[in-house]
Amino acid sequence: MEMAAETVGLEQYGIGPKIRRLRKKKDLSLVRLGDHTGMSAGLLSKIETEQLIPTLPTLMRIATVFGVGLEHFFAVGAESPKAAIVRRSDRLRLPNRTDGAAPTFWFESLDFPATDRRMDAYLATFEPGATPTEPHRHQGDELIYVIRGTMVLSFDNEAVELHEGDSAYFDPSYPHSYSQKGKQPCRAVVAVASAR
Repeated sequence: MEMAAETVGLEQYGIGPKIRRLRKKKDLSLVRLGDHTGMSAGLLSKIETEQLIPTLPTLMRIATVFGVGLEHFFAVGAESPKAAIVRRSDRLRLPNRTDGAAPTFWFESLDFPATDRRMDAYLATFEPGATPTEPHRHQGDELIYVIRGTMVLSFDNEAVELHEGDSAYFDPSYPHSYSQKGKQPCRAVVAVASAR
């Protein structure tokens, strides 16, 4: 359960405004952020306006969506590190859906400790039989590199198969979606750069 800001004493960190800045930077509505986190837009609004302080599990879920570490919310005037290392054992594997439906894929942030990033990188795993992602669009640039298996990239009403070692770079402002093909899981690195 979330707690009132005045009873916790964490308002000095400005957690709510930091979440709002991350959300605006990604051009996400509260409803869309709610879809990714499994929280209501009303609850997220109260967190952003500092009427409520999120619990650590709630904050971790939000942090993972934005690809940042928990330290992003608690750093006060800290200097950004020159490099951010993510150990395999430190990555969290999360489903892309939180609405109770079967996930289309699982993702792991590859760069969550880096602050003020101009890109987000994920390791995505698509299991056999998973339904394709819904067509979506966003600003910036996107790169996909298939590590294992076969992915079908549907882009602006065309579909192309990407096999192990294949990559695709595209403008994600056009509708696009992904799906797995074949009997083997598909693993791919997905990197999304912020809008210029």
